Amino acid sequence: LETSGYQVLMAQTCELARIMYSSYVPDLILLDLGLPDKDGIYFLKEVRKESPVPVIILSARTEEHDIVGALDMGANDYITKPFGSSELLARVRAALRNSHQMYAANIENEKFVLNDMVIDYSARQVFIKGEEVKLTQTEYNIVSLLSEHCGKMMTYSAIIKGIWGYPDEGSIKKLQVNMANIRKKLGAKPGVRGYI
Repeated sequence: LETSGYQVLMAQTCELARIMYSSYVPDLILLDLGLPDKDGIYFLKEVRKESPVPVIILSARTEEHDIVGALDMGANDYITKPFGSSELLARVRAALRNSHQMYAANIENEKFVLNDMVIDYSARQVFIKGEEVKLTQTEYNIVSLLSEHCGKMMTYSAIIKGIWGYPDEGSIKKLQVNMANIRKKLGAKPGVRGYI
């Protein structure tokens, strides 16, 4: 995958995968069901509680009930071992393409949906579990910008440029204060993966 231009993070256990997943925002997860500490299905269930990120299962389990079970649990694809690297890359491209099309459809519908959060672009409103979250204009602009780049890491400078158009001496501090306020309003809790 790295030789094809993808950035790869690897975890050898389910526990490490959970830690890495909560620290990074992957565009796609390749999941082996035979992890040493827990079954990969456990991790799949945890991911599906929070995110629609594409998950491709890689497994030596070839029984139909294993494949159907994983797909019903929320896996986007299932590849049985052994498999060729060309096939894997094609399936990765397809999963990412479908994911991006789904995101584009959300934007075109003038609403962005992520778990319990809904952003109504036309009304400039944000809702969590159906309740409106009162944001300032700047806070809304930041949330809207981040939603347009959902799943991507954005630098301070990219956010500052997108919101204010130019950096000034206090831009980073201003952004940090706004981000802290946004996280608080969206109900961020320590140790729990939030929306931002």
